[in-house]
Amino acid sequence: MATADGLHVVEVSGGKLEQLPCCGIMNLANEGHRSKCAWLARQLPAGLRAAILLTGDDHQCGYIEYLPGELAWRAIDASGYMFIHCVWTHLRKFQHQGNGARLVQRCVNDAKKAGMRGVAVLARKKPWLASSDLFLKCGFVVAAPAPPDYELLAKKFRKGVPDPRFLPIPSGRLKEYGPGLTIVRADQCPYTQKFAREIGELAETEFGLTARHVVLQSPEEAQHAPTPYSVFSIVYDGDLLCDHQISKTRFRNIMRKRAD
Repeated sequence: MATADGLHVVEVSGGKLEQLPCCGIMNLANEGHRSKCAWLARQLPAGLRAAILLTGDDHQCGYIEYLPGELAWRAIDASGYMFIHCVWTHLRKFQHQGNGARLVQRCVNDAKKAGMRGVAVLARKKPWLASSDLFLKCGFVVAAPAPPDYELLAKKFRKGVPDPRFLPIPSGRLKEYGPGLTIVRADQCPYTQKFAREIGELAETEFGLTARHVVLQSPEEAQHAPTPYSVFSIVYDGDLLCDHQISKTRFRNIMRKRAD
């Protein structure tokens, strides 16, 4: 049903994937769009739900994606909860108009219908995840913090159920990637492919490094990634260089600073 401003929500389904804009990517031939569509096609049968907020002329201005917590592509334990991977709105005229809350409520309603414990979400102040503000306004509370600025939030439907929690990341996990440069990513975010490719190319041309690309293939692998965000990180000689997508310029600056 459309709102007074002409916005309407379209449920993402297998039959519509290739025809819909994806996470702000309008070019349907974009590498990230193709990889995201393939990823969605694999996750939808397992219980993933996603919805796109469209303008009257079918331009994407919002998105939400959620699934049972046991299948979350984050290093968290949200068993029994519906877990929100991502939610966002864009196009300035449609921001701060309650559209984000509208999408979150869609998830809350589905979680209640499914008899779940509640809804959980990972938020942070840095890019690529929503901030806590939206969820606090929707009645969520902070269940657990994690460095540097992560917050795991929950909206419980009944008292006494366990909180969602961060999965421990052993101190030696980064060493498991061995020496050299490793880029860890997943197709859950359609932008990781572009960032990984550009950084890998720059690493070779400017620093003589051949990047090892690790593409996470399952929720289990994502839940044992080296960061809470899971779906993008760069590890170099056992050190974490970043825990979210960065530009090749930022990567260059990090590497030059290490060399000083």
